[in-house]
Amino acid sequence: MIRSRQNGRTLNDGPEQPEIEKREQEEVLSRAAISARVVYQAILVEGETELRRPASALVFSGLAAGLSMGFSLVAQGLLQSHLPDTAWRVLVSKTGYAVGFLIVVLGRQQLFTENTLTAVLPFLRNKSLTVFLNVTRLWLLVLVANIAGAFFFAWLLARTAAFGDDVKNAFAEIGRAPLTLSFGVVWIRGVFAGWLIALMVWLLPFAESARIWVIGVLTYLIGLGSLTHIIAGSVDVLYLVAAGQISWGKYVQAFMLPTLLGNIVGGVSLVAVLNHAQVTAGQEKQTL
Repeated sequence: MIRSRQNGRTLNDGPEQPEIEKREQEEVLSRAAISARVVYQAILVEGETELRRPASALVFSGLAAGLSMGFSLVAQGLLQSHLPDTAWRVLVSKTGYAVGFLIVVLGRQQLFTENTLTAVLPFLRNKSLTVFLNVTRLWLLVLVANIAGAFFFAWLLARTAAFGDDVKNAFAEIGRAPLTLSFGVVWIRGVFAGWLIALMVWLLPFAESARIWVIGVLTYLIGLGSLTHIIAGSVDVLYLVAAGQISWGKYVQAFMLPTLLGNIVGGVSLVAVLNHAQVTAGQEKQTL
């Protein structure tokens, strides 16, 4: 190896130079942004894994998620009941909306719109009847289990003395909010909520230490914008059902149906456009 000094620096000559270039290339790759294709493959693998899970595992995980989402209502109600009735109160109280999502997503529980969206990618890759039936099975099991867990949690809030009357009044106020809106408004707000959840699914695989911020910021935006989410919002409205203030029919007609349809349309459309179309279009272009 030949060494020479120039301007006070030691210069390497010969075989060491390729090694330096290799290290530099590795550093560039380590600092480069993760490609859309890599994120796509990570979500695809996760979706295929979800489709293979047994029904019992989906149901128990879905029940846990429905129960966990109840803490979004608890956190909001506690904050709202302890803050003064001012214009800025909602900015603080809606931070509680993210609590249930943080528990569910970080705890890897089955949540309709989050885990169910990842299962759409395998179907978009293989549009067979078998895959479609597996996706339908996953959606139905998780949805029913989520709503069952949400209702049980809401029933506990309404029928026990776990919280005082001031907090329960806050629960009821939160639950009544979406019922004052028309079917179309609840639906379009559900579409926006579905888009944000789909974005969260897209961002999470490589968020690493920022996962809490990704979940917290996007779900806070859903809560602050009064966008409708089928499970988080069901806990709120089912509290009124459990308290005997509204009927099951009112819940289904005024909240569940428009929100469910909106979440599906928003989430699936963004998964199809963002997660699938852009990646498959890029692959087709490379093969030309």
